[in-house]
Amino acid sequence: MKRIFGLALVLAIAGAALYLAQRHPRKDVVSPNAVLDVTADWQRDLSRAPMELTRLPDSEEVRIGDELAQDYGASRQAHDAQSQMIEKYVTAVGTKVAANTKRKLDYRFHLIADPDFINAFALPGGHVFIGQGLLNQMTTEDELAFVLGHEIEHIDHYHAIERMQIEAQLHNLNLDALAEVTELPMSLWQAGYSKDQEFEADREGLRLAALAGYSPEGAIDIFNRFDELDREYVMHAETPPEELSQVAAEGLEGYFRTHPLPSERLSQARAVIAQDGLDARRAETPLNAEYKTADANPRPLN
Repeated sequence: MKRIFGLALVLAIAGAALYLAQRHPRKDVVSPNAVLDVTADWQRDLSRAPMELTRLPDSEEVRIGDELAQDYGASRQAHDAQSQMIEKYVTAVGTKVAANTKRKLDYRFHLIADPDFINAFALPGGHVFIGQGLLNQMTTEDELAFVLGHEIEHIDHYHAIERMQIEAQLHNLNLDALAEVTELPMSLWQAGYSKDQEFEADREGLRLAALAGYSPEGAIDIFNRFDELDREYVMHAETPPEELSQVAAEGLEGYFRTHPLPSERLSQARAVIAQDGLDARRAETPLNAEYKTADANPRPLN
């Protein structure tokens, strides 16, 4: 028994080393953040099987998501007329993409009207949030459709509610108690999921966007942009054309630390396009003209 336990421990350490090498191949020194990321992934992956056996009913998931969305969105959502107009646009695109999900939930879309928030995230039960900063990095509606599709799939494939259940289990939270549910910080949802779950959301999000009539090149474009941002603001391998605020740059570092490399995601997207025979020649749709006038510093259209 002791030999079996020892062998299992050695295999676990070897697996962790291999995982870390694949996730951060460009760094020679293992940072504390990288170790924490691996630990978090272990916790999620080890806990995922029992979570599937105790899956909450959709009605309960929606209730929890509504409580979280109300708590998180109270101070950060769109309030002025321009931001509300953009949120309506995001909702129109998101609703179109969500039409082909497996789970027929009431998907709702929210704008975080913060130009420094270059991210998007999903909550259990159907809520998707996207930051103004991420929208400002886009030039086409197809990019937006893919990003929303990716977040929708974190809900459709139960990633978001599983994370909630795992965190509740780890911290002994009562999911029936509003006060305890809203103790979970918004940063929990902004961090990446396991590598397999992120790749799954990429694959299925791309397919959702394509089913809604969007060009699969939207995924390619946004991953190319992520690769640029990674090289400019995280690796500092290139000089960025414009300076982001310190808050935005730090947010990008956190994003890329907890997600697969843009180059890996780009390779998978191209493989899915080829495998599924998606029409990469389909013309992309520029972001809505009204949105572009509301964007104070839009990137130039290609």
